[in-house]
Amino acid sequence: MDVAQEAFNKKDYSLALKAARRVVRVWPLSDYAPQAQYMVGRCYEEKGQDQKAFNEYQKVLEKQPKISNYEEILERQYAIAGKYLAGKWFRLWGYIPLFPSMDKTAVMYEKIVHNGPYSEIAPQAQLKVGTAREKQKNYPLAAKAYETAADRYHDRPKVAAEALYREGVAFQKQAQTAEYDQSTAGQAISTFTDFMTLYPSDARVPQAQKVITSLKAEQARGNFMIARFYEKYKKWDAAKIYYNEVVNLSLGETNAPYAAAATKRIDELKQKTATK
Repeated sequence: MDVAQEAFNKKDYSLALKAARRVVRVWPLSDYAPQAQYMVGRCYEEKGQDQKAFNEYQKVLEKQPKISNYEEILERQYAIAGKYLAGKWFRLWGYIPLFPSMDKTAVMYEKIVHNGPYSEIAPQAQLKVGTAREKQKNYPLAAKAYETAADRYHDRPKVAAEALYREGVAFQKQAQTAEYDQSTAGQAISTFTDFMTLYPSDARVPQAQKVITSLKAEQARGNFMIARFYEKYKKWDAAKIYYNEVVNLSLGETNAPYAAAATKRIDELKQKTATK
């Protein structure tokens, strides 16, 4: 360890790495093994091999959970994961460049949370899981990650509010990718409503209300189109159900699109079915 530390201080990271790995290999149960394993990670980090560094730090945290600089190692893992979230390429065997991967990045953040779920850094790491999934355009997993953050850290208002708002945004993005998936828009509306109820003084409340109005308008449009479809095939009862849904969605909304047209079609269908 003396050789490793002296070499590290002189920035001879190859020699420091070799000496530290020898300590871990030859004396794995000694009191020096945890710090040697940590030194292995530090050497890889200084050499720019962040993926290997992250994995070596993971070994320390899994095998030596009582190591004195546990929080510092978590912070180092968090910093490394941040590089990959920003687009750094993963490498095969630590050398051959492959590609950026939000899936692997999300896994990194998940490991950080698992290593210290109630550490100071864990709430932000859990939020970053959601950020990585959003970049991946996997909005259901993003929403799930944010939901986990809001639930687990409900006693930290800033984190919980941020998580709940981002969960709503993830559902909103998912709804925009599904033409007739009314349930996802409903989840977004429900989440933003919870956000406004729980955090009424948050500066994003007006924006959340605008999003809800927009989502309800989109739901109304979708229901109106479905009603027109059923009407085309003379499914009058089904058409009336969806036209009624348009009207219900428009309650309390000023200048609600499709509401007047839906009301008119309901009256016409009632007359049509009554004559038959």
